[in-house]
Amino acid sequence: MAASIELAHTCALIHDDIMDASDSRRGRPTVHRALADRHHIPRLAQQYGTGGAILLGDLALVWSDELLHTTPMPDAHRARVLRCVDLARSELIAGQHLDLLTTGRLHASVETMLSIIRYKTAKYTIERPLQVGAALAGAGPDVMNACSAYGIPLGEAFQLRDDILGVFGDPDRTGKSRLDDLREGKCTSLVVHALRVCGPAQAGRLHTLIGDPDIGEREATEVCSILTSTGARQAVERMIEERYRQALDSLALAPFPADAVRTLKDVAEAVVHRAA
Repeated sequence: MAASIELAHTCALIHDDIMDASDSRRGRPTVHRALADRHHIPRLAQQYGTGGAILLGDLALVWSDELLHTTPMPDAHRARVLRCVDLARSELIAGQHLDLLTTGRLHASVETMLSIIRYKTAKYTIERPLQVGAALAGAGPDVMNACSAYGIPLGEAFQLRDDILGVFGDPDRTGKSRLDDLREGKCTSLVVHALRVCGPAQAGRLHTLIGDPDIGEREATEVCSILTSTGARQAVERMIEERYRQALDSLALAPFPADAVRTLKDVAEAVVHRAA
């Protein structure tokens, strides 16, 4: 079951990199770039790379289904497990679609940004996988609800940390250029917060630079300066810590055994206070 979830995640990453036109993932070329580099006809390389990556992502999802449906489990638990998986996949696609709708549009509200974070990342990354494991063990509603109380705020904190690392992180550690999100015009939590408080001149620069496919390191440094001077970075850091504390506080009320609570605390620490 864990391998099934990992393969579904792999499918999502491959397709996400295509949608974002990303060149690197975890310090290596993305799948569509790697396949394009292997094609022997230059004018067809990009089309081949994109098409091949779509198929490879689809194949990962097919294999995920094979593992899902061949995982031994009591019949009484199977319906609840499959329901969690179905929800995770539908929610992920909804979140990705919202992300596409707001890319290049920097006027999104905080509420819209949080909806994207919740559906694109929080649910399928942490909440639903926890519920899959709980359903596999035959857990009742109290445990399933406790998984949500912990998983949603922690999943939101995970994506908010990604927003910061995407612009302020060290590419040698993140394995991804800090120019990717800026060139694509991602409306991240940092951008939303900055545009709420900055003056006309700074807002104009953000609108000019974010989404420019030719933006370079000098311009990226200017964007980082605006995100810092407006307090956007500090505001997102506060949002991360608030959600981290909310996740930890939920464990005090959760009907989990002590060793599970210790593990979940370790997971929360690793998710929130990371540099890559």
